[in-house]
Amino acid sequence: MGKLTVRALRAVLVVVLTGTVFVQAMMVWALVGGNDPEDGTLPLTALRVVTILGIGAAQVALVCVWRLVAMVRRGTVFSHAAFRYVDGIIGAIVAAALVWFSVTALNAPGQRDDPGVTLIMGGIGVAILGVALIVLVLRMLLAQAVDRDVEAARMQAELNEVI
Repeated sequence: MGKLTVRALRAVLVVVLTGTVFVQAMMVWALVGGNDPEDGTLPLTALRVVTILGIGAAQVALVCVWRLVAMVRRGTVFSHAAFRYVDGIIGAIVAAALVWFSVTALNAPGQRDDPGVTLIMGGIGVAILGVALIVLVLRMLLAQAVDRDVEAARMQAELNEVI
């Protein structure tokens, strides 16, 4: 991965992480301050809590991607240490799906006249879980690559002994 690519990705990650921290702080402020009037159509307090949790899941994924980019830059991504960050990303995606299902459940009572919205939102939650499964498959590919790298190192050591 080139230096320009790493810098660009890190710049994007910093902007997104800064933005999410700001939004999360504003949501906590609104939750604690209670200065936003509720009109009774949606349970805003519950939605704020769910939003704060969802943003937290996104932040975990951002930090894990940052760490993986650092490992790629150092050339150490094909090691057992990378699994911790990939597992963090998978966990964050699953948490985001659960948060989305919570939003769907909170929104469902208001959609009695149009249940298609709830079905679409449920489908989006399933799609988010699908992304977690894709990352899980990529984790399995990383595990195979790490195993091959270990095997290649072992064979190189054996070859060096013979020579």
